[in-house]
Amino acid sequence: MLHGKRVLVSGVATRDSIAAAVVERAVRAGAEVVVAAYPKDVCAAQEVLAGLPQPVEVVAVDATSESDMTMLEDEVRHRWGALDGALHAIAFAPRSALGSVMDAPARDVELAMRTSVWSYAAFGRLLQRLAPPSGASLVGLDFDSARAWPVYNWMGPCKAALRSLNGYLARDLGCLGVRANLVAAGPLRTRAASGIPDFEVLVDRWDRQAPLAWDPADGSGVADAVCFLLSDLARAITGEVLHVDGGMHAMATYLRENPAGASPEHG
Repeated sequence: MLHGKRVLVSGVATRDSIAAAVVERAVRAGAEVVVAAYPKDVCAAQEVLAGLPQPVEVVAVDATSESDMTMLEDEVRHRWGALDGALHAIAFAPRSALGSVMDAPARDVELAMRTSVWSYAAFGRLLQRLAPPSGASLVGLDFDSARAWPVYNWMGPCKAALRSLNGYLARDLGCLGVRANLVAAGPLRTRAASGIPDFEVLVDRWDRQAPLAWDPADGSGVADAVCFLLSDLARAITGEVLHVDGGMHAMATYLRENPAGASPEHG
């Protein structure tokens, strides 16, 4: 499905990360892959990817740094000359931004937005400059931002901003044949999820209400959807949010368990 595609993947840090599953599937589907890992995660990413059927280079990149993104562009241009696809799998919020939305300091919210949203536009700019004449595909990872979840807090507005930005990128990159789409995944037990207080509240909600059985330890379905959007099979799709969440997004049942919308530790 991805034979001959040159793909950049961010966000590989542990074996349970969605990005790691995407790299494995992309390589087996015929893609050449380079991984952009946060500097402190480079060694861990190399260890995670060591068993793949072909070597995958890991480049140290802080996606919130304009100079690092310029370096990444130079690296890709030197290696391949062009880029067919990229996965943005980057999100972060300080713990204070995962408590009450009314108590988070402005600097922590700004960091969450820069890391989780601005960096997606930076990946779009990368494809704007490196996409071949045949076009390219940008894919980001989303979570349902249409509702106020009990424990997600400032990450909810970050994902809402990401979803809005995706439409603007689809508009501005379409003239180059570059597509921009998001995959909205259900809750998965990744390193990012481990930083969300009371994350199991979300897992329990999916277990009780999702129409299809949802395994929070299995990111393979999300990875397959990402590979589809990176492939030419999705050549006419842009500005879309593809839900890979067991159907939870379509359910009207939403139990408001915490009147303040905050995690229990913040009352």
